[in-house]
Amino acid sequence: MVTELNINPIKKWLPQINNPLLIAGPCSLESEEQVISTAKLLAADPRIFVFRGGVWKPRTRPGSFEGVGSIGLNWLRMVKEETGLRVGTEVANAQHTEEALKAGIDVLWVGARSTASPFVVQEIADVLKGTDTVVMVKNPVNPDVQLWIGALERINQAGIKNLVAIHRGFTPFSDTLYRNYPNWKTVIELKRLLPKLPIICDPSHIAGKRELLYTISQKAFDMGMDGLMIESHLDPSCALSDKEQQLKPADLKLLLDRLVIRHENANNPGFDNQLDLLRSRIDALDKELLEVLSSRLEIVKEIGKYKKENNVTALQINRWTELMDNRVKMGTDMNLNETFTKILFQLIHEDSVRMQTEIMD
Repeated sequence: MVTELNINPIKKWLPQINNPLLIAGPCSLESEEQVISTAKLLAADPRIFVFRGGVWKPRTRPGSFEGVGSIGLNWLRMVKEETGLRVGTEVANAQHTEEALKAGIDVLWVGARSTASPFVVQEIADVLKGTDTVVMVKNPVNPDVQLWIGALERINQAGIKNLVAIHRGFTPFSDTLYRNYPNWKTVIELKRLLPKLPIICDPSHIAGKRELLYTISQKAFDMGMDGLMIESHLDPSCALSDKEQQLKPADLKLLLDRLVIRHENANNPGFDNQLDLLRSRIDALDKELLEVLSSRLEIVKEIGKYKKENNVTALQINRWTELMDNRVKMGTDMNLNETFTKILFQLIHEDSVRMQTEIMD
């Protein structure tokens, strides 16, 4: 069960916004000169509303650059004064939160590792009580939508209404094209469960490398997300953390220029009628699919009874392998995605085996 959250739209706390929420800045604040110079270049683009920068950097292993610490809050204050941009940083515990609030930081975000710990989130939430700060919550490292929602609920129950979710991808279980696997279905589920919650995408942490940033950013807008948080550094080659995924401000501008912003509704008067017609065809085909699966289930039941009568195991691995190879090939011949076909028939066959074992009990 999901608690109904009392959340403000982005326009409520950022009334001047006239495009998707764009947040940009270096992965880590490294020096006053680096921070101010980068911020001034980013502030020249009216599409960017918030300057981001890591002050405390929770690294996977000790010995890596772990941020400049509290002095970086002073640099963020200077950015705010000199550029007019709002400023934001990550907080990983109660002490970080207290210091950031005292420094007047506009936007705080809870990182993926912190989101995964309800104890840490609650400590942060307790410090936030009585404030009207903007708080953003990144997805946990694993694709657990309930854990993500739990963190959002804790922050919201502390009285924070200016709440945003950040999709930054999930730790992959094997080698992938991405640093963190996008797993868009988890974001779709979050949007379904909390339709009023603004969600933005962090393509930098999903990609892990510059050449993938545009594709992921466009995908985010195609999915109807409310904005982006992208890392931008004055000179990424010299960055002390995550240099491969950061863009120079000029290159970020070029990326933003290429993006097509999608809208939930169209200006075309005939769009809804045509869309309804296409959706009705989808509905009819889905009904046929379910009817076919129901008919298949009846045959599975017969097979289960026959195996039971002849004392044969429900799972026969040779049949499983043959079926998977055959169905994947058939799907490929019909221009279906190989991974989709494989996952689909794994689910179907696993359920068939489950049904047969129930019959044998």
